[in-house]
Amino acid sequence: MPKIILITGGAGFIGSAVIHHIINNTDHSVINIDKLTYAGNLESLTSIENDTRYTFEQVDICNANEIKRVFNKHRPDIVMHLAAESHVDRSIHGPGEFVQTNIVGTYVLLEEARDYWSNLDSDKKDNFRFHHVSTDEVYGDLEGSGDLFTEEAPYAPSSPYSASKASSDHLVRAWQRTFKLPTLITNCSNNYGPYQFPEKLIPLIILNALEGKDLPIYGNGKQTRDWLYVDDHARALLNVALNGDIGETYNIGGHNELQNIDVVKTVCSILDQLIPSQLDGVGKYEQLISYVADRAGHDVRYAIDATKISTELNWTPDETFATGIRKTVDWYLENTVWCDRIKNGSYQGEQLGLIKK
Repeated sequence: MPKIILITGGAGFIGSAVIHHIINNTDHSVINIDKLTYAGNLESLTSIENDTRYTFEQVDICNANEIKRVFNKHRPDIVMHLAAESHVDRSIHGPGEFVQTNIVGTYVLLEEARDYWSNLDSDKKDNFRFHHVSTDEVYGDLEGSGDLFTEEAPYAPSSPYSASKASSDHLVRAWQRTFKLPTLITNCSNNYGPYQFPEKLIPLIILNALEGKDLPIYGNGKQTRDWLYVDDHARALLNVALNGDIGETYNIGGHNELQNIDVVKTVCSILDQLIPSQLDGVGKYEQLISYVADRAGHDVRYAIDATKISTELNWTPDETFATGIRKTVDWYLENTVWCDRIKNGSYQGEQLGLIKK
């Protein structure tokens, strides 16, 4: 039976991918609420914005009255909570916004969801779900090269961003334990793909390379991440929201562990093939790589054990890093108008690479 799914942060990178997946591949309806901060962009949703199963509400999740209004007006069956401040660098420079949005905003959403859920009729109440979308960064730093984050891994966040997400995870679990609100949590690895805001590594490297700018790499570039293509993540999130067990956590990973320097070199190699450099003195884009002072509290390695979601919900990623990164580079080359509008806005790539080594 088709569901009404309320998605917070649906104009963001991952949220817009989830909305595209739902509208294009299911019969469910979507209510997208987004504050439209610097990283929210409705242009990412132009292809589905006129679909009768899609509705947008510009709402701040910290505004309890507006959240209550949205719940009462749209009567959702599922909440998928993706709205968050998510960039580590920005959290170092201004942690207050992360505390407000990620912790206070989640609290407000939980309370309004609880009030709404408590007053539902029995059938709708039994089938209601609150799905909180989080990150593997709450687990901190892996020491051994063979270690993986499981759902039972202890929390040890390193940055204001990951600490704020860890706090919101704890709130969700507490509301489930104390108030019996039917919640689920997912913790994902690094996402990449179309429509990603260019403060993140991969789009920043693509766009900087095309403009002949430095390709900034923190420290020695050997920080290791598990890379997850955003459309694979979107499939996993909907699967958990519809089929996951109440009170459970599911880790979502791409099975693609790579060092940051190798990611950057791969992007450069693809650009060399597709659009060879015409820059003076630059034969290969890799020549633009510039090492910058490492980020404060920088975690060295993240890696996800996605066995649980694979065995219990039959989800595995479709994309390898080789296929996903090629699709990503192709998308940015084919969507220069979107990129230009982003670059002309509030973000100018100022976070990464402030200080040269």
